[in-house]
Amino acid sequence: MSPIVELEGLNVEFGHGRRRTTVVAGVSLTLSAGECLALVGESGSGKSVTARTLVGLTAPGAAVRAERFLVEGRDAAAFGERDWRRVRGRTVGLVLQDALSALDPLRRVGAEVGEPLLAHRVLPKADVPGRVEELLAAVGVPEPAERARQYPHQLSGGLRQRALIASALAAGPRVLVADEPTTALDVTVQAQVLDLLGRLKAEGTALLLISHDLAVVARLADRIAVMKDGRIVESGPAGRVLGAPEHPYTRMLLAAAPDPDRPAPVPSPARSPADVAATVTATVTKDELLTVRGLVKRYRTPDGGLREAVAEVSFGLAPGETLGIVGESGSGKSTTARLVMGMLAPDAGEVLLDGRPWSALPERERRPARPAVQLVHQDPLASFDPRFTVRRILAEALAVAGVPRGAARRERAVGLLTQVGLGEQHLERRPHGLSGGQRQRVAIARALATGPRLLVCDEPVSALDVSVQAQVLELLARLRDELGLAMLFISHDLAVVRQVSDRVLVMKDGRAVEYGPVERVFRSPGHPYTRQLLAAVPRLPARAAAA
Repeated sequence: MSPIVELEGLNVEFGHGRRRTTVVAGVSLTLSAGECLALVGESGSGKSVTARTLVGLTAPGAAVRAERFLVEGRDAAAFGERDWRRVRGRTVGLVLQDALSALDPLRRVGAEVGEPLLAHRVLPKADVPGRVEELLAAVGVPEPAERARQYPHQLSGGLRQRALIASALAAGPRVLVADEPTTALDVTVQAQVLDLLGRLKAEGTALLLISHDLAVVARLADRIAVMKDGRIVESGPAGRVLGAPEHPYTRMLLAAAPDPDRPAPVPSPARSPADVAATVTATVTKDELLTVRGLVKRYRTPDGGLREAVAEVSFGLAPGETLGIVGESGSGKSTTARLVMGMLAPDAGEVLLDGRPWSALPERERRPARPAVQLVHQDPLASFDPRFTVRRILAEALAVAGVPRGAARRERAVGLLTQVGLGEQHLERRPHGLSGGQRQRVAIARALATGPRLLVCDEPVSALDVSVQAQVLELLARLRDELGLAMLFISHDLAVVRQVSDRVLVMKDGRAVEYGPVERVFRSPGHPYTRQLLAAVPRLPARAAAA
């Protein structure tokens, strides 16, 4: 049987004249029915550009050349935009990583998912709503009829990603190009999506899976191609590439991958959680920096009812200690973070800082203490003004800290960059001129500018490559130990939580179902839901994990 997609000698260049840059060089691949090829590599390796080329979506002005480029036997190199519109969605479906930018904010989710069905005339218009609900349910969206009536901003990140996958699958494409399709998903939902992709593959769909998560790749891929600097540096059967990697770069990626079965580093005596009860009720102690007691937050539902996003959540956090909060999308972990930050007011319960009221204060009284509590976002690009240089981004925070203008402020900015592993040369760059890891380091530098005692980190490494992720986690651990910072670390990645946390709080449906020292929770989970989360984590083959 002939491959559905054949690509030989692909070259993609951006820019003009002396500024012309080759981002993909000599890439060759084939995709056949019922197989999965995984492209792995760090940001900037060229894997996403390769994926977009397969659906005719390279950036305007890009120069695309290939020795051979066939889609279903047709010469795709000669396609015009009308030809590509016939191919997209029907022959080749595309799932992008950033669902919030991929979904139209002005259209309901049901309209987004149903659009390919109408565009390619797959079903009569009257049958589309029912099929949309089936597709949403198939990718793990709860209450699909209600979700179909909502707008993208009303869904959690995980639900948006699932809706985007449903849209890509709607017209039944023969090839599915999935660019980091599970990055924003919880482990249990990730497992559902991977099972779905596995079923599609078994039914004959060809998959091109792009991911920096090697454990996800191990679960689905028949073949793996490793990309670096626009070139494929290693390729072969998945078992061989993961089990006996030949290229140093492949070995580095495997070594950097977090392992949920790897014991966490032994905490220092100052941070030892041995005296913490493994229950879901926190006891206030005199040395706690942060105390959370019985937090409750309710939201109005579309039908006029009330839903408890956070229900009776309690915990404490001491200086120099990290508490990891894990749970699925909608479990209440990010809402808990916003309550701790004072960005939301609780409907019941309280947050104390140094044993004194925090959540109960009006903002004007809380403002003088705000520098002590800082937030590190999941997406620093969205939290920066794209017009600002790094110098100006840091200057805003330094002004709040009372650092005077001029040489003193510049010197402090350079010191902050040095502290997070960057340098003076980054001061005049803008966010789009930085890599993902560099942007996250700038976000951490900005958070440190006010001299905080508590960092609230909400999914701070979920969008980063494994090697960059490892660097940022190492940076956070070093800053915690050097500065005595308390850290609230929120993540859906259990392997990451185990690596950085002293204690862990597991949330489900707004409630804390398990709370205790991280090693006890990971080795002997007491709640069925915790056991379910741990069982759903994708894992590398034993030989690859040891590589």
